[in-house]
Amino acid sequence: MADNNNMVCDLQTGVCGVAEDEEMEMIDFNQPSKTINLYYVTDPICSHCWALEPDLRRFVEQYGNHFNLHKVMGGLLEKWHDGPIDPANGIHKPADVAVHWREVGAHSRMPIDGTLMIDNPVQSSYPPSRVFKVIQQRFTDAKAAEYLRRSREALFAFNQNISDKSVMIDIVNKIDLDGEVIVNEAEDQVGDQWLHEDFDLVRSLGVRGFPTIIMINEENNGVKIVGSRPLEDYVNGLKKVLNLNELQPKPVPSLSRLLEKEKLLFSKEIEVMYDLGQDDVKAFIEQELSENHYQVNEILGELYIMSYDL
Repeated sequence: MADNNNMVCDLQTGVCGVAEDEEMEMIDFNQPSKTINLYYVTDPICSHCWALEPDLRRFVEQYGNHFNLHKVMGGLLEKWHDGPIDPANGIHKPADVAVHWREVGAHSRMPIDGTLMIDNPVQSSYPPSRVFKVIQQRFTDAKAAEYLRRSREALFAFNQNISDKSVMIDIVNKIDLDGEVIVNEAEDQVGDQWLHEDFDLVRSLGVRGFPTIIMINEENNGVKIVGSRPLEDYVNGLKKVLNLNELQPKPVPSLSRLLEKEKLLFSKEIEVMYDLGQDDVKAFIEQELSENHYQVNEILGELYIMSYDL
């Protein structure tokens, strides 16, 4: 007669009955270790990094389970001086940046105002980079990434000088940290030390421009992808370092979950994440989100949505 104490309900069939006689089974619940390190070398005032946000976000959402992401500060602008800063893009003085940024914004459709660089130019990207490093070291990578995102929104779309101390404090406060404490620490020696550790890493990786993404596998072989590229370039790079012909992407998150995480999304970011045409975005938002959870605005001819939590 069967042992009635050894009963089980089958999840597949829904039928409950006597369990088969089998030995106690050992199961390994550890997730497979991520063997790829992905270094994203960037800077708070890098316009091409801003242009990359839609494709990079989808790449991380769908393939981030394969790699450890490290955001590294590259030090784009220490200070303005008499010589050319970026001769390849015709940048010798702050006003030249405004022209370049507007071109990047028009091409990428990630909105960039740029007039700040004529009226109240960012004098250095080092101050917000140091704040990023303090948050990364003292708190989490996620909090540091949130600060970087809010800084870029403030600079490119909303025309705020993110190297100004009061602006940095305000941005940090808005991500629920103590802005004054963190910005003051960033101005101390430790902030500079952590930033220069990133610079040392950037040199060791052989990076000379931003954005640059480097993926390295456990055999210490890797790929380097320079510039703002489409999603498939990053997927193909990941396949190479994993030595795989195909990768199964994770499903994209729902718009409600994505907005809850990101707080603010521009039309281009929604288009890239959900394979939509520009004209389809508004209807998609209305279909996916409850009215009382978001607001729709427009800036520089581009639609964007904000969570009421922002």
